[in-house]
Amino acid sequence: MRPIHTIIHHCTATPEGREVSVETIRGWHTKMGWSDIGYHFVVQLDGTISNGRPLDKVGSHVAGHNTGSIGISYVGGVAKDGKTGKDTRTGAQKEALHKLTADLVKRFPSITKIAGHRDFSPDKDGDGKITQREWLKECPCYSAEPEYAYLLKRAA
Repeated sequence: MRPIHTIIHHCTATPEGREVSVETIRGWHTKMGWSDIGYHFVVQLDGTISNGRPLDKVGSHVAGHNTGSIGISYVGGVAKDGKTGKDTRTGAQKEALHKLTADLVKRFPSITKIAGHRDFSPDKDGDGKITQREWLKECPCYSAEPEYAYLLKRAA
């Protein structure tokens, strides 16, 4: 197993209430030239946790921060208008995200950081300019660090 020190939360940037399968996300990511889905786990609207990329493989979910991290995405993150970032997590998703994150912290005692995608440098294109995907600065549309800090304190 590769060394893991960080869990990074994401959203699929899909409108509130619209389900998206792992296979659909895998298709989006492979069309961008990636070898597989970028996330290690995807949390569906009903709280079902779906496996994505195998944990022993480096993910493709935060440019410059994939090595040593696990990527978890929940389905949603955009208001029904399809444009506005919003914490759209259902109660079942919140519960599943907390359980999955806690289980991973227990499994990998080397984890010292739990954060959201927005807590890292925004994705940029080759000339350093922010791309049309500027909404990534909001992903996962909630503050993951303070929400999950108790898990790191509990593990310490």
